[in-house]
Amino acid sequence: MGFVLSPSTLVRLARTCTLLLVLSLTLTGCRDKAPVMLSRFTAFETQVDVSLVAVTRDQAERAAALVAQDFACLERDWASDGEAMERVNRLLAQGDPFVPPPSVLRLVRLGQTLESESEGLVNLSIGRLVRLWGFDTATIASRHPPERERISDLVAAAPSMSAITIEGLTLRGSNPTLSLDLTPIARAQAIDLAIRHLKDLGVRNALVQAGSELRALGERSGQPWRVPVLRPSGSAVLAIVPLRGDEAMATVAEHDRSFTDRGRLYHAILDPRTGRPATGARSVTVLSAETTHAAAAARALFIAGPTDWRRLAGHLGVQQALLVDAEGRLHLTPAMAERLERVDADEPVAIVEPEWPAPVAQDGRQP
Repeated sequence: MGFVLSPSTLVRLARTCTLLLVLSLTLTGCRDKAPVMLSRFTAFETQVDVSLVAVTRDQAERAAALVAQDFACLERDWASDGEAMERVNRLLAQGDPFVPPPSVLRLVRLGQTLESESEGLVNLSIGRLVRLWGFDTATIASRHPPERERISDLVAAAPSMSAITIEGLTLRGSNPTLSLDLTPIARAQAIDLAIRHLKDLGVRNALVQAGSELRALGERSGQPWRVPVLRPSGSAVLAIVPLRGDEAMATVAEHDRSFTDRGRLYHAILDPRTGRPATGARSVTVLSAETTHAAAAARALFIAGPTDWRRLAGHLGVQQALLVDAEGRLHLTPAMAERLERVDADEPVAIVEPEWPAPVAQDGRQP
């Protein structure tokens, strides 16, 4: 499924739906200048920025149009309130086999893997719980937390990606409370797809960012891409991370989607085990080779909290991570500490190594 735009329509889309800014940046050590083209559009209820280096305006417009088309197609298939996802969730709850859009089938497979690897903390099947809290809407107005009994009922029903059977191109659900919510990884997946397409077009230096998730390719005019990490409140910059080559970064923070009731903040990072917003952490930033892994790992570590994040980081293969706990203290892995440029260098931090799993011998026993 999906739609295809003609080349002329793609060009018009790039010209009318994106903002193109040409910045002349002097390369270090030489007199040449490389233009940076910035295109901007809205998808998945957030602003998407596509920065391209050393390309012509025509190349930038066509590349930006392709990325915009990618995001539009995926948003149509993956949006929780879209026709495609409403059909998928209705049929999953009914338990009858059906053929979903190919992009949804791909994310179901991925969601099953992520749920297993994250020990159930990244669960894309708790859409009913997300809706109960009201975090499925574009604008989160003033509201109250749902009743404890309703939360408990959904947690007790134990929806899980493992309750979805994949046979060829068909899906079948075995739990009537199944309801997919792909929000935790949808933008990240779209970013990874966009980078893949930009590489196919011959683009070697780019940055694609959607909200707090991004992936950097190559360099920015001979210098690394310098990306800010915001404080958990989103009101100020905590640090700068230089990225180059092909690296992704994702931040999960309490300020992303939240509301306040009676002086208490309730955010959209729900712990599937309790059905309530996770406690213990205020934000987590993870660097990885792919945006999807970074986003899923950041969410899992946030839910795990300060007491268990090191063990889970080792299990997920996360080497570079930053966690800000409920008291505002910074916890950094050594690899992240080496590259993070903190705005307040005097701010105390705890540098902690992930707990790497013990090696397993060929006979399956731990040495």
